[in-house]
Amino acid sequence: MASRTEPPFRADHVGSLLRPKALLDARAQHAAGSPELRAAEDEAIRDVVAMQEELGLRSATDGEFRRTSWHMDFIYGLGGVTKTDEQIRVRMVNAAGENAFTSAGLAITDRVRLRAPIFGEAFAFLADQVTTAVPKLTIPSPSMVHYRGGTAAIDQGVYPDVEQFWTDLSAAYAAEVAAMYELGCRYLQLDDTSLAYLNDPNERAAHQDADHGRYIRQINAAIADRPADMHVTTHMCRGNYRSSWAAEGGYEYVAEALFGELAVDGFFCEFDDERSGGFAPLRFVPPGKQVVLGLVTTKNGRLESADALKRRIDEAARYVPLDQLCLSPQCGFSSTVEGNALTVEEEKAKLRLVVQVAEEVWGRP
Repeated sequence: MASRTEPPFRADHVGSLLRPKALLDARAQHAAGSPELRAAEDEAIRDVVAMQEELGLRSATDGEFRRTSWHMDFIYGLGGVTKTDEQIRVRMVNAAGENAFTSAGLAITDRVRLRAPIFGEAFAFLADQVTTAVPKLTIPSPSMVHYRGGTAAIDQGVYPDVEQFWTDLSAAYAAEVAAMYELGCRYLQLDDTSLAYLNDPNERAAHQDADHGRYIRQINAAIADRPADMHVTTHMCRGNYRSSWAAEGGYEYVAEALFGELAVDGFFCEFDDERSGGFAPLRFVPPGKQVVLGLVTTKNGRLESADALKRRIDEAARYVPLDQLCLSPQCGFSSTVEGNALTVEEEKAKLRLVVQVAEEVWGRP
């Protein structure tokens, strides 16, 4: 079985990584008034890029070390999006009980546009650090701008016709894609919880103006003009905050449209436990598209069995050819600055396991 020389890779990962204590301390000092943060971020990113390459990963991210959360830093960077005093509260649960992710709200108070490349300097720094890996940039998908606030967050005086909002949103993202390509980005991942959340009837009831068909069309519009050598994937999960999640249910509700219509090169799919359902929805994956099986959990430090992972890969291969499959953790290790409930050494063991199993299943070039 051939390895892959283009993204997504047989052994890959979602993007965010646990922040080291020195960086967390620097962030706390910065919040207290110290101007020194960039140097601590730079040092931590150098170290985490080296770690990814040493483990044998073919792609490397900056761990999202410069962000507070996986999505809101980007969304607030868009022109026309305003941070509000209202609090967005997302109910989260884990094995121990209930939790909640909260952040400032958002409102669309002007025409949505790209004022300047978002995370441009961060990506340029990452690209300077890699030696063997392909630098990967992760950003929230266009869907998240709408899913976090809904249509109620859009000022009707700015957008009397909501279709213009959608047009402007995709145009802003298209401009970001083009800008990042110019900076050398050839591996872009669009993180999208909405496409997994909407499999949960409770989420559909709570977000009645959310439509996965609409979201798919807007993502397609955003990436339609990307150059042929820019690889775009999407990652879908059911929430990831301090080892908690928000939604449950398999991919069946969105699968046919998602896998058949979304014009990305690969799908990072969460499959670490029963919350994610079975592999049957993968029957809609067309030839030429990769599915990165998120079989290794980031929610705890327990290390999975290599043999169990291989059995699950074999099970998935009943629905989509083995050559179209890859392996990764099911989500990031630190979607927010706080991180999940495991250690850096446990994180490294899980990434090392992903590389090991991928080599044993698909080999290397």
